[in-house]
Amino acid sequence: MAKGPAFKRILLKLSGEALQGNLGYGIDPDTCRRIGREIAEVHKLGVEIALVVGGGNIFRGLSASATGFDRVTGDYMGMLGTIINGMALQDALEREGVTTRVQTAIEIKELAEPFIRRRAVRHLERGRAVIFVGGTGNPFFTTDTTAALRASEIGAEVVLKATRVDGVYSADPEKNPNATFYPELTYVDVIRDRLKVMDSTAVTLCMDNAIPIVVFNLNVEANLARLVAGEKIGTIIRETTHAD
Repeated sequence: MAKGPAFKRILLKLSGEALQGNLGYGIDPDTCRRIGREIAEVHKLGVEIALVVGGGNIFRGLSASATGFDRVTGDYMGMLGTIINGMALQDALEREGVTTRVQTAIEIKELAEPFIRRRAVRHLERGRAVIFVGGTGNPFFTTDTTAALRASEIGAEVVLKATRVDGVYSADPEKNPNATFYPELTYVDVIRDRLKVMDSTAVTLCMDNAIPIVVFNLNVEANLARLVAGEKIGTIIRETTHAD
């Protein structure tokens, strides 16, 4: 008898940069379609999928504030960027036959539903993918924190953080070839050692709600499907490690 997926409901966190491919800015249609196909393959397994997408490929509020923009204004501009990315993902998923809803923390009724937790859960139960955009609707919060918050609200079993490296390292492996790879970490490890995984608010929220985080490389074909099938891919962050 075939083994089913390891998770029933997941939250996939995508950075805005994941959509830009090799362009360096904006949205690369081919990359967006590839990500859509990867997610659709997981959806076919019967997994309930929620997504949170960043906006750094369009505008990053924190970086903008360093160049003279008001931080709050910059953060709201970044939230608008996430809405654009969410619409692109919706298009890519629906081209693959996945019925999708976009829910936003910033009201923009012509384009997306407002975020309503019960409605989001109902969509998931009916087999629709739900894309959460607009961040938390508040400045000073990252989309990593949005991912942890929405995962907690909808009862996701895991937060899957897609990156362009194989997991969590002691340093940036793209700059330091001697960086150490960590297959397992605890939430406390990440916060104490200031590892560049997610911001401390997001990690703490996952810790408080006992939601494991898996950091993996989305650029490796079928990694997402393998991970959801139960293979050990990337770095898992949870309360304790097997060595504890």
